[in-house]
Amino acid sequence: MKFKHLLEQWNLKKLKISAGFLDMEWEPQNEDRAAAWDLYVELLTRVATQHLVPGQGTEKSALDSIYALFAITRETIRRNGPRCINFAKLAIVVLNQVVRPFTTKWHAPLAAGPLSPEQVIAFRRELLAVQAELKQYTRALADMAQVEDLTGLEEA
Repeated sequence: MKFKHLLEQWNLKKLKISAGFLDMEWEPQNEDRAAAWDLYVELLTRVATQHLVPGQGTEKSALDSIYALFAITRETIRRNGPRCINFAKLAIVVLNQVVRPFTTKWHAPLAAGPLSPEQVIAFRRELLAVQAELKQYTRALADMAQVEDLTGLEEA
């Protein structure tokens, strides 16, 4: 199957990936599956995909948790080696196009101190948007890891 068809299947069509890559065959290796499983578990158990109840948690903790995905993903790629290239290609694009814009935007305001009530509303609204995209990514990781997708386990 072509990579572009998988992105459509996983509802990750917003990602900007070079056309040549999109036409490549998708052939995950065991290392891709292992890496996908590792990150799948991380995403399922973080604010990256879990609802943050209004008035609970802090925006700084939420941002720190999402920012931690950079180090976790890098370590996952290193640990699984060059044969997890299919995983790496998707993971790097998600980090750079989904996670980085959010963390970059909110790093300085949160480092400066508590957010204003208006900023809290904006942060939480943008967090919901990032969470929706990361849930789609999590579903893709479940598929890559060949495991049951548990992203909707706690949804009503």
